[in-house]
Amino acid sequence: MSKRSSSATVKRRGLLGLSFTGMLLGAITMVVPFAWMVSTSLKDSKFVYSFPPQWIPDPVDWQNFAEIWQVVPLGRGLLNSTIVTVTVVVVGSLTSSMAAFAFAKLTFPHKDKVFLALLATMMIPFVVTVIPQFVVYARIGWIDTLWPLIVPGTLGNVTMIFFLRQYMTGLPSELMEAARIDGAGIPRTFVSIFLPLCAPAIAANVIIVFMNVWNDYLGPLIFTNSAENSTVQLVIASLSSYYEEQTDFPIVMAASLIAILPVVLLFIFCQKYFVSSFALSGIKG
Repeated sequence: MSKRSSSATVKRRGLLGLSFTGMLLGAITMVVPFAWMVSTSLKDSKFVYSFPPQWIPDPVDWQNFAEIWQVVPLGRGLLNSTIVTVTVVVVGSLTSSMAAFAFAKLTFPHKDKVFLALLATMMIPFVVTVIPQFVVYARIGWIDTLWPLIVPGTLGNVTMIFFLRQYMTGLPSELMEAARIDGAGIPRTFVSIFLPLCAPAIAANVIIVFMNVWNDYLGPLIFTNSAENSTVQLVIASLSSYYEEQTDFPIVMAASLIAILPVVLLFIFCQKYFVSSFALSGIKG
């Protein structure tokens, strides 16, 4: 082996080692808080501030998971979050994929300009539009309902449209020609050919949209004001003001663990689509 190839091998191994170390540190920063949340949710409140920290609860207190349902309306919050999230994910994914298909494979006047204008809306912060939105929703009677949380999301997600458009651009245009020769119209071509081929990319975006909608706190805080229409994030936040003297952190952690489980389970079952879609589509132009 020459000195040059040996040096290249050492350099490559060094880069791999640095990459592995960086990913390991990143994983630790995410796993440790989650592990501490699980540990705290199984403790009695008097052991939360013990020093040194007690990672393995002794004794294990499962009562926190039973008590949380009586302390706050967690069940109602989970139901509201489920209604909002499932509706936005299902309908929004369909509308976003249809828009992406149009921008990627169809021809219509000023297509590029319209797409550029759509991307420009990503630069507008939420705080700029929240007051006009609130005024409009107040005039049509949507304040303290779930409609402000559902309707905008079902009209499409700009990030998802951009991602799926990139994915569909990389698919062979000959598929459109073959479908046209077989007598299939645009709706049939989209549903039967392009939608199944985009399943990995759609699954990856479903994870992202699900996380954003499920974990949304500011939207429900602004547009809802009653316990009946509160999402799970508002219900958990209300625990901080439930106790007069000191927040019961084991109860809060138990509620947080229940709230985060749907996101964790979704990622576990869809992670292969998440990885493959980014590997195959994200950099196509």
